[in-house]
Amino acid sequence: LTRPGRFDRHISVPPPDMRGRKEILEFYLGDKPVADDVNAETLARGTPGFSGADLFNLVNVAAIQAAIHDADKINTAMMEYAKDRIMMGCERKSAVLSEENRKLTAYHEGGHALVAIHTKGALPVHKATIVPRGNALGMVMQLPDKDDTSISMKQMLAKLDVCMGGRVAEEIIFGPEQVTSGATSDLKQATNIARYMVTKCGMSELVGPMFIELGKGGPNGGSGVSPETERNIDLEVTRLLKEAYVRVTSLLKDKEAELHKLAAALLDKETLNGQEIKEALSGIGKLIDTSSSSESPTGGTADVLLGDEVSGETKGGDAELVTEPALVSSRDAEVR
Repeated sequence: LTRPGRFDRHISVPPPDMRGRKEILEFYLGDKPVADDVNAETLARGTPGFSGADLFNLVNVAAIQAAIHDADKINTAMMEYAKDRIMMGCERKSAVLSEENRKLTAYHEGGHALVAIHTKGALPVHKATIVPRGNALGMVMQLPDKDDTSISMKQMLAKLDVCMGGRVAEEIIFGPEQVTSGATSDLKQATNIARYMVTKCGMSELVGPMFIELGKGGPNGGSGVSPETERNIDLEVTRLLKEAYVRVTSLLKDKEAELHKLAAALLDKETLNGQEIKEALSGIGKLIDTSSSSESPTGGTADVLLGDEVSGETKGGDAELVTEPALVSSRDAEVR
């Protein structure tokens, strides 16, 4: 409805960057009793992609948690609880899982976490849990250590590998015939990423540097591309997924001892943060260096939570807004 000289301005309001999130958190925490261990900057770094409303909700959930526990002040543990609840959903404390199911979930999530730790370009692991949340029996959450304005091919390939980690771990430990339907959302996420790489980012030599919007632009609602191009897209998507599967299979077979360690730690504690995962793998508290795992060629100021879309675009320039605050890999509960 824009008109020259009248309504002729487009105003873009992206999610706040790290500095913006810090200032918003400081504002919402300003009128509440807060413990000394709560650091707004640390919280801002751990909430990429959160909008102002999300941050308000974060503080509100933490305040409710403080009231439930009759605490005088909001502490870091309560803020972490609120963040996990918003990002991963509520715990299903009433869910009763068999020991066999818990073990399978532990290896599934351990596979995701292990691949993320040992794959260059993958986001750092924030938390792994086998506690059911929402429709998931367990999940691994990754958070970027900085805001980025774009995402490289290396990082996208790393995302594909992490998505495959759970399925491959099940196959290695329990055998091909025991692979479950728990990797459904992982495979969907991986397929979306691979198709995005091929059709939107030009990251395929066979298809070429093209932007293709399937389902739009053609006659009678067609794709707007030739049948040969559509076939090439399917071939390239399949190739990317199969290559990721092969890479992850090789990695997890090589790191099988670590996979057993991590699964045992998850079965014991049910939820592990990034530091605890590193300590469980090292055995003696020696840390694994993942400082370069989320490297980006551009730096920038925007990275947010992963939904159905892998990324969005900004108007009026070449910078891409990565709409993926956190990457969540999960084992799904089967719907019967």
